[in-house]
Amino acid sequence: MREEYDFSSAQKNPYAKRLKRQVTINLDVDVVDYFKAQSDSSGIPYQTLINLYLADCASNKRTLKLSWS
Repeated sequence: MREEYDFSSAQKNPYAKRLKRQVTINLDVDVVDYFKAQSDSSGIPYQTLINLYLADCASNKRTLKLSWS
């Protein structure tokens, strides 16, 4: 291993804005089962499907509409 490295020609990571953050979230069992079923039919991991769905909601600025009866 070198004592010094030359980073003068280094480039910034172009994907730095797309990095993911690990979080812990509690989801209902039926929600996880739904996305796991979607995962089986699409071949995409269920956590990726959940992320894609939430990313779509965020990019389209969807707002939650609840009505309590």
